[in-house]
Amino acid sequence: MNPPSADAIVERVRRYYAGLAGRARAGAGVEAAGGGGCCGPTLYPAEELRDLPRGAVAASAGCANPIAVADLRAGDVVLDLGSGAGIDVLLSARRVGPTGKAFGLDMTDEMLELARENARRAGAHNIEFLRGRIEDVPLPDGSVDAVISNCVINLSTDKRRVLREAARVLRPGGRLAVADIVADHDEVPSDDWEGCAAGAITADRYRADLEAAGFRDVEIEASHATGPGLTSAIIRAAKPA
Repeated sequence: MNPPSADAIVERVRRYYAGLAGRARAGAGVEAAGGGGCCGPTLYPAEELRDLPRGAVAASAGCANPIAVADLRAGDVVLDLGSGAGIDVLLSARRVGPTGKAFGLDMTDEMLELARENARRAGAHNIEFLRGRIEDVPLPDGSVDAVISNCVINLSTDKRRVLREAARVLRPGGRLAVADIVADHDEVPSDDWEGCAAGAITADRYRADLEAAGFRDVEIEASHATGPGLTSAIIRAAKPA
């Protein structure tokens, strides 16, 4: 059987997350949508989730907590690549405060609708959700202080372009902090794109792609195993000042 095309993979991923948004609206969490043990709101401290809208928590499908290591400061502008129902955008907006701003970027209309509803319910006014692909960020050069992402870059078929875009929109000295799935070996025998297995790359390749995109001070720290040959990791890097 021929492997799926890039367009087919994008559509599979879009349909999966559209379904997850629908399930969250219906009151189900990520487990009911097919999420595995690596994913979900249990990866966040309970006190951080206490006042969030239920729809943001129910549709959380991340593999770690990038907010904990993003070093967000009051007044920062932050961009979440693949923001889903908006849990990390909402948490970022709290940290950057009213003088900062949190952008969320997602390609799935159903998730964007849910995320905007969650922002309204949270009363967050320093948030903006954008429709688009993480390979082509609709923001100008040097416009954000921090780029975050939570188990999304592994879903892209062109990760190098994603990382180049992240470097482009960061200001000099800007920070990247993402959670992602990394593979122990170069080839993971899987067609599970929706579950973040098929698109996973090794930590060495991740580091090389980040450095090729212009990042420095790359740190890749394993968090927990998510499946055979797969590990959740926190990945940090900086754009040179």
